[in-house]
Amino acid sequence: MSAEEVAHAMYTMAHSHVGNNNILYRIFYYDCMPLEKKFHNPISKRVVDFSKTKECLFRKALFEELKKKRKVALRLGSVKENGQWQIYPAKVKELIKGDISVDDLTENDVYLNIRQKSIDMKIGVDIASLSLKRFVDTIVLFSGDADFVPAAKLARREGVDFILDPMNANVDPQLFEHIDGMKSVIPPNTNNRKKQKQTR
Repeated sequence: MSAEEVAHAMYTMAHSHVGNNNILYRIFYYDCMPLEKKFHNPISKRVVDFSKTKECLFRKALFEELKKKRKVALRLGSVKENGQWQIYPAKVKELIKGDISVDDLTENDVYLNIRQKSIDMKIGVDIASLSLKRFVDTIVLFSGDADFVPAAKLARREGVDFILDPMNANVDPQLFEHIDGMKSVIPPNTNNRKKQKQTR
């Protein structure tokens, strides 16, 4: 899917929760700017320019499309890298079993260790602010991460109806206790169909 198509799909999903009997306050989208530095792959020694990767170009294009949407607010964190490359878990297992040796590794068997920073904090602060200031009476969170339990508990204590949309993904058991309902607006098995297409 193109960046425009993904932005439209996300926008449609959010509005599906609003329906005709409610008023949308705002759609908050949380992410971080992609890595745009250059690093040497430790296997091939080839320079990898992350600013030219498909992932980077797509993410930036998606942000631009979301900026055009009405009532959408981008909440962008930062990306943290320590310059360390890691071997994919599947290849580590093969190394441990002795099925392959270090000399058999290719440049595609390693990845740069990258982490998003400040995203969870921004989500928690926004949920708390919206709840305490009585800006909304319902919050829909598209996630399944238990890191948001404290924010969900605060929202519910303030009388906010807290709905979880895990997009048909697995949900951390801790979250069930601290939400008022769960609903996925994407068709069932959509994620599975995408995975099947990617593995063909």
